Amino acid sequence: MGLQLEQASLKRNGKWILKGVDWTVKGGEHWALYGLNGAGKTALLNMLCAYYFPTTGRVNVLGHEFGKSELGEKLRRKIGLVSAALQQKLHPEDSAFEIVLSGAFASIGLYQTPTQDIRKKAISFLEEFGSIDYADRRYETLSQGEKQKVLISRALMADPELLILDEPVTGLDFIAREQVLETIESIAKKEGAPSMLYVTHHAEEILPVFGKTLLLKKGEVFAKGKTGEMMCDDVLSAFFETPVKAVWTDGRPYLSKKKPANVNG
Repeated sequence: MGLQLEQASLKRNGKWILKGVDWTVKGGEHWALYGLNGAGKTALLNMLCAYYFPTTGRVNVLGHEFGKSELGEKLRRKIGLVSAALQQKLHPEDSAFEIVLSGAFASIGLYQTPTQDIRKKAISFLEEFGSIDYADRRYETLSQGEKQKVLISRALMADPELLILDEPVTGLDFIAREQVLETIESIAKKEGAPSMLYVTHHAEEILPVFGKTLLLKKGEVFAKGKTGEMMCDDVLSAFFETPVKAVWTDGRPYLSKKKPANVNG
């Protein structure tokens, strides 16, 4: 199961935030969702997580048809989310270990007693992603890169069918950014990995594992398809309405604005 949106539109406070979105993500696919600030990316994520319902159109997420099946917490338990909005809701005094454990219960804070199996699972994620050394430290004392890796571990605790990574490396320095991206890449390459959506406005963060990309502009799908076909000079120049050059290095696109040709005479 994956996602299917058919002419999905969203109106908030009298304004159309999303307009006629058609998008299908098959189970096991990994997509990048690319767009500038204000493109509607956050609104689209809120719709996928059933915080918003489409004003018009059809939305089906992981087999849950909006308007025809029970949603809310039932659906969100199938979705792992890493976002700045979630990070702000967590209890800063909790330890990294407690933050990860809470993911098993989809709760903000740890109110239930974890089983031994849950504890072992949390420890295995902390070890796998290089976070075990600061497992007992208060979340608020961690660096931003350390926090992001803890959030990724938390998101995986409930064995999600869909993992949404909403600008997970924003504000990180180069080394921390690459460490988090390596963590994401390792998840994607695992057998039985959840479908992943990577949301960004920085093209160079789009790893080779994200084989498809949706370009979102002003609440509408500008284009969608194979990442290599989306992240090319012609498509991006039309998308940005200015000449853009895409240079691929190690399977990742790096963008620059084309300089105007010199005119002699």
